Amino acid sequence: MPPSEANPVRSTAVGSGDVLPRVKVAAASAAPAAPAPARVSGERVAPIATYREEAVVDRVVVPASRRYIRRAEFLPFSPPVIGEEEVTEVVDTLRSDWLTTGPKTRCFEQEFAHYVGAQGALALNSCTAGLHTSLVALGTGAGDEVITTPMTFAATVNVIEHVGARPVLVDVEPDTLNIDPVEIERAITPRTKAIIAVHYSGHPADLDAIEAIAARHGLAVIEDAAHALPAWYRGRMIGAGENPTAFSFYATKNLTTAEGGMLTGSAEFLERARPVSLHGMTRDALRRYERGGSWRYEILSPGFKYNMTDIQAAMGRCQLRKLERFDARRREVVAAYHAAFGESDALELPVERPDVRHAWHLYVLRLRPEALRIGRDRFIDELAQRNIGTSVHFIPVHLHPYYRDRYGWTPTDFPVAYEAFERMLSLPLNPRLTGRDVDDVITAVLDVVRTYRR
Repeated sequence: MPPSEANPVRSTAVGSGDVLPRVKVAAASAAPAAPAPARVSGERVAPIATYREEAVVDRVVVPASRRYIRRAEFLPFSPPVIGEEEVTEVVDTLRSDWLTTGPKTRCFEQEFAHYVGAQGALALNSCTAGLHTSLVALGTGAGDEVITTPMTFAATVNVIEHVGARPVLVDVEPDTLNIDPVEIERAITPRTKAIIAVHYSGHPADLDAIEAIAARHGLAVIEDAAHALPAWYRGRMIGAGENPTAFSFYATKNLTTAEGGMLTGSAEFLERARPVSLHGMTRDALRRYERGGSWRYEILSPGFKYNMTDIQAAMGRCQLRKLERFDARRREVVAAYHAAFGESDALELPVERPDVRHAWHLYVLRLRPEALRIGRDRFIDELAQRNIGTSVHFIPVHLHPYYRDRYGWTPTDFPVAYEAFERMLSLPLNPRLTGRDVDDVITAVLDVVRTYRR
């Protein structure tokens, strides 16, 4: 899923002397999807409190009757985490001989490929570029059909239109909201060329089942991993396989270059994809202008201008070195949310299947309407009044006017996706959240539930 949505939040740089808050919670050592621990009747677990990195806070039991206190300042939904290291590297790039695609981009590609275990990597200016480049490199065009999910950002489907193919949407699984392999099988026709599997919110799709279907029918599989860094599927990191896999480095993502993306896949595929991403040229600027380079190049196809700059790559290399720490903090916040919300009959929590490791790009709650007197939109408004920023991921593609009118889709054509959309919201989840921030989110959500319970 390319950029989740426009979110022009202001970045507050984290200085080199600042630290990411770290916490130990009761559920931290277990899988985040595990049931919440038992509580004393009439009490709520508040797993996180205000702390510095060196502080380790164990479970704190707070009476459920504690009066709700409105947060003083608005909590943005998903601001980036930018430190002095990124600033220094970007300034170093600005003072160098290379601003556009050059040595730092090349290093970033190599480091990223090594991190995920891929045969290689191609740095691009967005995940959308990675998906589009993949379809073009695979020869997808007019008369072809590409199967994907309605539960994604529109760019996943837009690129199918860009190459002249027809998007074929199929419904999602009720627990993960990932594309349903059973529905994929039903949708295949002689015109089907490829399947785009979206790893929704950071939870890997059922790749074994999808790849088995693709193998039986001679189809390509493209992975939309905009949310899935770092995610694992059955012992293998997403991006490590031979499927073309597109990652996003948008400002809200687990690793950011402000705008940017990365494409992994087999060495043979990347060799075809690289010229497509840069005008169809056989040599990029670095290979033309570095010592020993040649000014000669050829155009192999009418390619695109999708390259990443060294300015972006400088940020990306710093962020990649911090990714494990970012991921650990996200999982701590998820554990806190799970522990706090796990016993509420008004809230359905996101899952993490036992054979995967979730990247936790998003924490998507689903409301249970039978337990509440208000719907999702009012719930979001109530949280905003309590100074908590939220979002919705996503408005299903088939509800947007262009796709609704072009293909005649109705809301209930994909009932699982539509029903989930009607009652979902995404809570703040990012490494910059302090203990107090997390506690404010928890108390605000529970206060809305308590206020509007049936």
